[in-house]
Amino acid sequence: MSSQTVNSSEDIFDSSLNLEDIHYKEGYSVGYTDGLNSGKDEGKQVGLKKGFEIGEELGFYKGCIDVWNAAILVDPTCFSSRVQKSIKQMDELINKYPFSDPENESATDTIDSLRLKFRAICATLNFKLEYDGYPKASGIDNSGF
Repeated sequence: MSSQTVNSSEDIFDSSLNLEDIHYKEGYSVGYTDGLNSGKDEGKQVGLKKGFEIGEELGFYKGCIDVWNAAILVDPTCFSSRVQKSIKQMDELINKYPFSDPENESATDTIDSLRLKFRAICATLNFKLEYDGYPKASGIDNSGF
């Protein structure tokens, strides 16, 4: 037998022997690309949801501050100076919140400080007011079915 016929028969079998490896690499490449795309989409959805929740909470606190400041304008003696100072500090915290840079580490510290300050004001005023988030529908099974 000539060396050329031996080489051609080896080439025929090489493609058959490497078939599994070729399909594995192709499947991995396609799966990786699909996973990357779906991961970006899922990340975007989670980011939008979390951003909405934070914005909603900040809006709640800003609304409370606006109502309290309106009450102070009508009757400057309706709250103690300590409560008025706390309300002003809350307003400064909201204005300090890094809306344009959500990955800023101070964002978490600022929202935690806002929550604490809000609870302190409510305790001082002796009333129960809480931010519970957007009301969820009751009685709905969230199991995904």
